[in-house]
Amino acid sequence: MKQGQTFADLPSLAAHLRQEMESKKAILLYAYNGTGKTRLSMAFKDLGKKGEGEEEKRDTLYFNAFTEDLFHWDNDLGGDSDRRLALNAASRFFAGLAELEMDNRIRPLLQRYADFDFRIDAQEWTVRFSRTVDGELVDNIKVSRGEENIFVWCFFLAILQLAMDGAEAYQWVKYVYIDDPISSLDEHNAIAVGNHLAQLLNKTGNPLGVVISSHHPLFFNVMHNELDARKSKKVSAHFLSRTKADGSYALNYTGATPFFHHVAVLTELYKAERSGELYTYHFNMLRSVLEKSASFHGFANFSACITQESDDPEGVLHARLINIMSHGNYSLFEPQQMLDENKAYFRQILHGFLNRYPFNPDLFPQPAGAAGTP
Repeated sequence: MKQGQTFADLPSLAAHLRQEMESKKAILLYAYNGTGKTRLSMAFKDLGKKGEGEEEKRDTLYFNAFTEDLFHWDNDLGGDSDRRLALNAASRFFAGLAELEMDNRIRPLLQRYADFDFRIDAQEWTVRFSRTVDGELVDNIKVSRGEENIFVWCFFLAILQLAMDGAEAYQWVKYVYIDDPISSLDEHNAIAVGNHLAQLLNKTGNPLGVVISSHHPLFFNVMHNELDARKSKKVSAHFLSRTKADGSYALNYTGATPFFHHVAVLTELYKAERSGELYTYHFNMLRSVLEKSASFHGFANFSACITQESDDPEGVLHARLINIMSHGNYSLFEPQQMLDENKAYFRQILHGFLNRYPFNPDLFPQPAGAAGTP
């Protein structure tokens, strides 16, 4: 990974990205959750704001956690029948709601991913959902959180298309900043969303510059390949990290697979294990490292990289444990602490791997007084 630059804070980093956008069509950022991706998107947006009140102008259309907050549920707790998603009428995000037939623009996008339908009421600023079940229409349904997220994403894509086409309501858009659009989607949909987004952005004549940040390696990889970041001088890709010591940010150039991803994941797992803050999703991360290592060493299965212990001479128990724990529905946004027994197994597998394969010991510092290898 090529060395890049460091920045004291997010505003200075956002200013650098804006400067870079003067010669780029797209910037891809890979970063872990908690690094500050969402705050960076807001800092980027804020730098494009000029004036106040009625005279305020801006240049960035963004999608992030704040975008999702523009939609909130009214579940009709009294009648329990007229459930609807309310829209924040004060946001410029919905500037073309009444005039631009948003229903007809969103529907073909949504049909790529979902089997429910919707209708927008531009007078009361609400959305109602329906689904056909066994030939009958069930109206005013409450869709799942994942379905809601994909609807909001398709709403955004419809607006993005309008901005790219120069619609009057969105002529203020110069830049698009997209932060983690696929946080609750499985890997299949992560690929589908990435491909679809790239198709839109690759359209001839697209006048908008775009910044895309994500913690999802597969989505990042898809965007990197589809936007042809490896060959195009108009696309750059970076790994974004934050130094805990002084709070500064580092931006380093990377390829389609964010830097040496397995090494970075290992350091995160090691820190989590040392702190005792182990969550169920850490098994997913550990499995990913084992799979990459097995592939590198020419093995067909990740179990080949699990050190055989005296209580598990064939490595079967640990392999089964990783299989079970890494296939659960474990969300990074709703983390669950590991049980103490599973923490012990996790430590055993992780330390066995680190002892078996030589890594730079400086990446895995031990507490004062600790003896031996990690």
